Amino acid sequence: MEITAATAAQLRITEEEFELIIKKLGRTPNFTELCAFSGMWSEHCSYKNSIKWLKTLPRDGEKMLVKAGDENAGLMNIGDGYGVVFKIESHNHPSAIEPFQGAATGVGGINRDIFTMGAHPIASLNSLRFGNLKEAKTQHLLAGVVHGIGHYGNCFGVPTVGGEIYFENCYHTNPLVNAMSVGIVKNGETVSATATGKGNPVFFVGSATGKDGIGGASFASAEITAESTEELPAVQVGDPFQEKKLLEACLEVIQTGAVVGMQDMGAAGIICSTAEMSAKGKAGMRIDLDKVPTRQAGMKAWELLLSESQERMLLVVEKGKEKAVLDVFEKWDLPCSNIGEVTDDGMLQFFMHGDLVALLPADELVLGGGAPQYSRDVKKPQYLQKIQAFNVSLIPDLQDVKQTAEKIISLPNIASKKWVYEQYDSMVGAGTVSTNHPSDAAIVLAKPTNKALALTTDCNSRYVFADPYKGAMIAVAEAARNIVCSGAEPLGVTNCLNFGNPYDPEVYWQFTEAIKGMGNACRKFNTPVTGGNVSFYNQSPDGPVYPTPTIGMVGLLEDVNNKMTLDFKNEGDLIYLIGASQNDISSSEYLHKILGVEFSPCPYFDLQEEFELQQTTAVLIKNKLVQSAHDVSEGGLWVTIMESCFNRALGCNVTMQDGFRKDAFWFGEAQSRVVVSVSPALEKEFKTAMQKTTVAFSLLGNVIGENIIIAGENWGSVNEWKLKYDTAIEKELS
Repeated sequence: MEITAATAAQLRITEEEFELIIKKLGRTPNFTELCAFSGMWSEHCSYKNSIKWLKTLPRDGEKMLVKAGDENAGLMNIGDGYGVVFKIESHNHPSAIEPFQGAATGVGGINRDIFTMGAHPIASLNSLRFGNLKEAKTQHLLAGVVHGIGHYGNCFGVPTVGGEIYFENCYHTNPLVNAMSVGIVKNGETVSATATGKGNPVFFVGSATGKDGIGGASFASAEITAESTEELPAVQVGDPFQEKKLLEACLEVIQTGAVVGMQDMGAAGIICSTAEMSAKGKAGMRIDLDKVPTRQAGMKAWELLLSESQERMLLVVEKGKEKAVLDVFEKWDLPCSNIGEVTDDGMLQFFMHGDLVALLPADELVLGGGAPQYSRDVKKPQYLQKIQAFNVSLIPDLQDVKQTAEKIISLPNIASKKWVYEQYDSMVGAGTVSTNHPSDAAIVLAKPTNKALALTTDCNSRYVFADPYKGAMIAVAEAARNIVCSGAEPLGVTNCLNFGNPYDPEVYWQFTEAIKGMGNACRKFNTPVTGGNVSFYNQSPDGPVYPTPTIGMVGLLEDVNNKMTLDFKNEGDLIYLIGASQNDISSSEYLHKILGVEFSPCPYFDLQEEFELQQTTAVLIKNKLVQSAHDVSEGGLWVTIMESCFNRALGCNVTMQDGFRKDAFWFGEAQSRVVVSVSPALEKEFKTAMQKTTVAFSLLGNVIGENIIIAGENWGSVNEWKLKYDTAIEKELS
């Protein structure tokens, strides 16, 4: 067939990019080659509209063991000869079309990124966004996604230990499904995704290749439309039991010493893994595509190159050690085929039944090589004028605090996500230590060391919508605050940047501002960005989703016995607020969901105040001056206090401070605040420690039996409130 710019356009390659391909090859590509460029130069693989900005993020740190972006996931030193491997990625578009498989394969893919480096996955987290929970479509997507995550994670045998879920109208058509995985590896036993050594054989291992997932990378680089359901072949199908075998086989084959390099086949399949491994090793490959195990007859070369069938890996093996590799995969009853060899000319040569079907320079295909890099136009969004026009003085203060509190505690964004997390196995592997006594972050043992990891995902996208720069800083700050309130020290960040169409100047402005804010916050907390994922085109005909730069953060607990939990412990303990309340209801759940105000500024936030608050909280926990610590976030002070009461069914007697609006004091979401409980015997030491800092603190009340007493009024038992909190989402779904 004749290849023209029109052919390229059908593969989502622009006319400008088509001309660039011709220039790089010195000829017009054939269809198979054009398909390869389509996958590799897609937004999903090349980061062509984001890489220039990603390079501005802090990407170095003393505990980083590999450079950001150099490997499939970030790797940081935790001491005792071990490292933590972690990454977060999106599977948004597939989940919008086929929620069960979309979410399941998202979990499978992110876990492969961990064990392809030689690490054993020990924990999964997620960050999910859906539309209005009252709508049937949202309930369908939620049920499918949660079932997919639970099914894959539970069968694969890695606990889902934490996450977050938000419901906002803008995610109605385009939900967000961000999956994070964390693993442990012994230093020196990691494997690089690199091809080196002329003549070394290239092995395909894992599941046979089918037509599922073809064009998935390109599919993820376009907006969702009414016709998107016709692209179901772009949604992969996963098999967690096969992945479990693949995990064990890959970790075992590493121990043979035969593996030179290894990479999973994720987005863009075989073309991606062969190109990236070759480019990184300054090598090439000769591949016989007809030797790739298939589960469908008659697959064409371009289909084999682009298929994103799950549970597959590419291995470069040291020549002469092939039998050791074959023996391991035979033991685990997994396909293992020698499909080619490493060359030294930098070219990818793909053959089909002896015929050369594609000849491509590896470096020209990949991010950091010849893939194009763009910086798009920016323009401040028009809606910011509405945000700037917000005037809190025009909002009357509420009169009935209790009535509003009952509504707040039952909002889907606030209420317990019990219906969701009960479908996940959080205990498999016996490494989770925060199930019965929760902390602000999930705590997981870092076996075989005596240390533990604190893990969290965070982003309030409504804050980012209101002010992308400040909102992204808050996302980083809250993640770090959750780590610190758990007794750990923040280590590093992986991010999943979910935005609309980058060719829309208003969307691109949101993206660039969020990158600036994220970078400044990460520098402040000394949490380098180890890697992650950019997901553009989260947009439907109704418009883009809220800008959602999800932060996955890992922290280190040198001694798991020093972990801090969020629940009140004893009657008589004093309840203190660390940090200053503000007369601020901006972008709060109260203002948005109860009063229906769509446009308001970002909540109060000062980066230096936040830093000092976290430093102070860390010292209090280290010196055992507090019994509990729980940060103030969505729902404000009221929700923080209630969540501290629920776990042990202890009540509280708290009063309101003078000088504040009632709505702002109880339900405002001003940042940089933590609620702690203090033993009366240690109150003097606690006060002395606080007075040595610049951080404000105030006595709110004390822990009592089972009743909730607010400003002298008995609001009933803690169990009555817990029932409202626990059953709100279930009631919506029923």
